Amino acid sequence: MTTPITPTAHGDDEAIGVAVAQFAPGPDADANLATITRLASVATRRGASLVVFPEYSSYFSEPFGEGFLAHAETLEGPFVSALGALAASLGVHIVAGMIEATSSGDRFSNAVVALAPTGELVASYRKLHLYDAFGAAESDWVEPGLIGAPETFALGELTVGLQTCYDIRFPEVTRRLVDAGVDLALVPAEWVRGALKEHHWRTLVTARALENTIYVAAADHTPPVGVGTSLIVDPMGVAIASLGEREDVALSWISRRRVDDVRRVNPALSLRRFGTREL
Repeated sequence: MTTPITPTAHGDDEAIGVAVAQFAPGPDADANLATITRLASVATRRGASLVVFPEYSSYFSEPFGEGFLAHAETLEGPFVSALGALAASLGVHIVAGMIEATSSGDRFSNAVVALAPTGELVASYRKLHLYDAFGAAESDWVEPGLIGAPETFALGELTVGLQTCYDIRFPEVTRRLVDAGVDLALVPAEWVRGALKEHHWRTLVTARALENTIYVAAADHTPPVGVGTSLIVDPMGVAIASLGEREDVALSWISRRRVDDVRRVNPALSLRRFGTREL
């Protein structure tokens, strides 16, 4: 006999609105913040309690160069402060990628920050796996993050964790989040366009959700550099919200009950014979 799975819907008392917002960040930091403000406001009006923005939301130009170093900031700098003020004014969690200054001066950290509705910085993450693939060499300019205990934050009854773009190709990153209790993994990205890249993006995001029986919300840059197609996938591997190639916001309702129901049907995590550990 098959155990029924209760679908998450807006009518669930415990359902929480989560949105992915995609746009093409550029070299004008003020313009990027204006776009973030506009899209976060749209997401909030639609019912979002959490809005996820892409990697490099604070600044981006192609190719990598000195401009990135010039726009690197600390976590106490104007970009994080502006996100905190926006989160507080809208009463939502905001997650976005940024360029973080490092002590070396010749490289920066590819960071993701999470701001609570109070305006407080509740989690930060530095990209572990740098994009030295498909002809790119991110490590020429970026310092990889140090491996440590995942930083998480609470969203209602859900626990939320962070990873970035190319990290999605490494299953152990998401599995370590799950071992830390994460129910929802957020993936800000700048997923560069190319042959089969959109297929890779959708497949990998879906696989990380399905194999871990969690939600994954992934926000990408729009073309011409990114593929767009930001999406939210549920613990059964179903895309419950998605976008095309244009700047926009997509929202879905998620709940802890959906995670629990799926895990009763598919107890893969409890049946596994291998664990994860810090190296």
